[in-house]
Amino acid sequence: MPNNPLKVLGLSGEYRPTSKCGMLVNHALDIAKSLGAEVYFWDLDVKPLPIVGEEGCWEDPNVKEFQELATTCDAFLVASPEYHGTMSGAMKNTFDWLYSKHVKGKVFGLMSTLGGAQNSNTLNHMRIMLRWLHAWPVPEQLAIGKVKEAFDEDGNLVNDETIERLTKVVKSVIENSNKLMP
Repeated sequence: MPNNPLKVLGLSGEYRPTSKCGMLVNHALDIAKSLGAEVYFWDLDVKPLPIVGEEGCWEDPNVKEFQELATTCDAFLVASPEYHGTMSGAMKNTFDWLYSKHVKGKVFGLMSTLGGAQNSNTLNHMRIMLRWLHAWPVPEQLAIGKVKEAFDEDGNLVNDETIERLTKVVKSVIENSNKLMP
């Protein structure tokens, strides 16, 4: 077991921490913090990442900072909305800036939000992509369907089962990260 607290980075496939995915990631980070982790949230609204391949993108200071932070973090809690059967473009572009040298052997907890019925398309696509990066998504995952009904006006999750499943995802990320840490 590591002596230092785990560093956990939260990534949202939507801009702003007040988006549904941003709120979900921050709830997950709060649980991780309560379990002793040091937590970070990458806010794409404040520090946007350019589209991979844009002119000058390789020298972008946000990209460099993001990759350095990802390298120093031990685990990740990630949520993407599902658009047209897959993760959002913002989520895919965020992942496109990560390479195995940043995340190889690190644990990921995956979550998604959907406007309609709950399904696992986005979660499955993120798993496939993380396999290519040699990362370790935990088996526990969370898809929240009918997301407009999932949060109250204060941004709190309203369903106890959802909160319980979110807690299981976060605990699995923490426990598995501790197992994999040198």
